[in-house]
Amino acid sequence: MGRGKYCYREVMPFAAMVTVECTNVGLSTLFKAASSRGLSYQVFIVYSFAIATLALLPFAFFFHRKTSLPPFNFSLLWRICLLAILGFSAQMLGFKGIEYSSPSLGSAISNLTPAFTFALAIITRMEKVTLRSASSQAKILGTIVSISGALVVVLYRGPAVLRTPSQSLSLNQPLTSPQSNWALGGLLLTADYLIISVWYIFQAQLVRRYPAELLVVCLYSLAVTIISAPVCLLTEPDLNAWKLRADLTLVAILYSGVIGSSLGTVVHTWGLHLKGPVYVALFRPLSIGIATIMGVIFLGDTLYLGSVIGAIVISVGFYVVIWGKAKEEMGKDVAVSDLESPNAPLLRSYPS
Repeated sequence: MGRGKYCYREVMPFAAMVTVECTNVGLSTLFKAASSRGLSYQVFIVYSFAIATLALLPFAFFFHRKTSLPPFNFSLLWRICLLAILGFSAQMLGFKGIEYSSPSLGSAISNLTPAFTFALAIITRMEKVTLRSASSQAKILGTIVSISGALVVVLYRGPAVLRTPSQSLSLNQPLTSPQSNWALGGLLLTADYLIISVWYIFQAQLVRRYPAELLVVCLYSLAVTIISAPVCLLTEPDLNAWKLRADLTLVAILYSGVIGSSLGTVVHTWGLHLKGPVYVALFRPLSIGIATIMGVIFLGDTLYLGSVIGAIVISVGFYVVIWGKAKEEMGKDVAVSDLESPNAPLLRSYPS
């Protein structure tokens, strides 16, 4: 594998996924602050995807105007609509689940996403697992280690390693209320991340059929906007809540539309097309570590031993899975080069 190809297939996806998780943590921080000022999640969802559609529209047609693409037919349209229903349902369940429980519980349950996605990828044959293969063993072991590391960050606090004088609100501080329904919130959050795993699988299959990431994400954002608008208007009938004000709520919506719902979804879709759903889902637990680091740097949170241990365990799990994926792809490259060799026999015998 050449240096340029290695950079495109290994370095760029890794850097892009880490960047997206960083922006998602920033988005969570902004939404938390904006919701405390009266921004409802129904308004947030509709406006975010509407802005994402407007932001992506010119780029989608500019980048794909000279690209030879398969014909756009009804089958592709209903797949995008189904994808939009999945995405919108996941957003609604996630926000409602956090409302009933807390963001810390949402962070803990998000660790189920890689396991859900890995199982679904095996069922749909998007991931090949041979238990005697070193690459398959590495992917399974790395996934388990990454999830374990993320659980350590959430469930084990430990002694303080670094204290700062600021008493700012931590990203992982529970925001529960006496009326919180913890069990129902956990059930809704579990359903949310299960649907996200299905979304990863379905989106990966879609871009394989229609390899135009920007156009697919633009149409997806448009479909979510159309589907979510009447539902959110029914669940949030107060028209005053839909009036945008030039304050932090507008900043959160613009950030979500331009960075989260558009750029983030494009990067995820590109990663799904290039590396597969398991690789993209594996970065979900990383957001916990990023939130902890950003909390220490920007919010003055205290750094605890559990966060340090968890971050190290997550890093080890990432390395193991990425090594397994790279070894698997190197095996494919060797097989292709053997077939293309001029000295390769025309007929080969394979074991039955």
